[in-house]
Amino acid sequence: MTVHHPALQTYADAWSHSIEAISELVQPLVEGEWNRRTPCPGWSVRDVVSHVIGMECEMLGDPRPIHTLPSDLFHITSDLARYIEVQVDVRRHHTAPEMTSELEYTIIRRNRQLRNETRSPDALIRSPLGGQQQTLELATQLRAFDVWVHEQDLRTTFHQPGNLDSPGAHVARDLLLASLPKVVARDAGAPPNSAVVFDVHGPVEFLRTVRVDEQGTGTIDGTPSLGPLVTIALDWETFYRLACGRVRYGSVADLVKIEGDEELAREILRNFAVTP
Repeated sequence: MTVHHPALQTYADAWSHSIEAISELVQPLVEGEWNRRTPCPGWSVRDVVSHVIGMECEMLGDPRPIHTLPSDLFHITSDLARYIEVQVDVRRHHTAPEMTSELEYTIIRRNRQLRNETRSPDALIRSPLGGQQQTLELATQLRAFDVWVHEQDLRTTFHQPGNLDSPGAHVARDLLLASLPKVVARDAGAPPNSAVVFDVHGPVEFLRTVRVDEQGTGTIDGTPSLGPLVTIALDWETFYRLACGRVRYGSVADLVKIEGDEELAREILRNFAVTP
């Protein structure tokens, strides 16, 4: 798919790749399989696909459903989660054919929208996650990230691994890396004038250093640190699952290698989830 603005092309391609993979994964599912639990807290397969459909409908500018949430959704812990859940709960009784047909129709409409998009990448649009505004480029990037993560939720649920190094995976890497300075410096409280190294191997490999300056502000770069306070080594799948809140550190501790300040490393890994 070719879009007007080169700045959007990478994200449009990644989005298309992942959402088509989601469509292929769910097309053959029988009714009961839509109720399977996924790694996404509180959500079934139907809920994950409903969320993807709902967010794309918001990008299309469709009216939001008029729907009151039940009071027993215990995974709803914030106003943002409540906002997101409306698009999910309104589809909870939809049948398998209704789900797949709406997904297909939504993909067709969004492909058309992306191909015909004439707004500038820095044009401000309403975020699909609520009332605040964000640039079109950021919104397109976040949709590519979101559908890749949910594709992986479905792959994990149905034991169909794949696309851990797809275009969406690289979009996810960049977004998750951008959140690391806050995790290290503010959430975990790494001391001033320290450095923390992340050594990630697997389908997506990278070495990054988070440096905390005298004021306690974190920055990230690709230059190795000669004397890091701690080095955290783990595989890409474990990295993204921790960062996206799909697992907690305690359940994957055997997959993480720590060198240096173990107490700081554990604090970082306990605060690793950065998605809403």
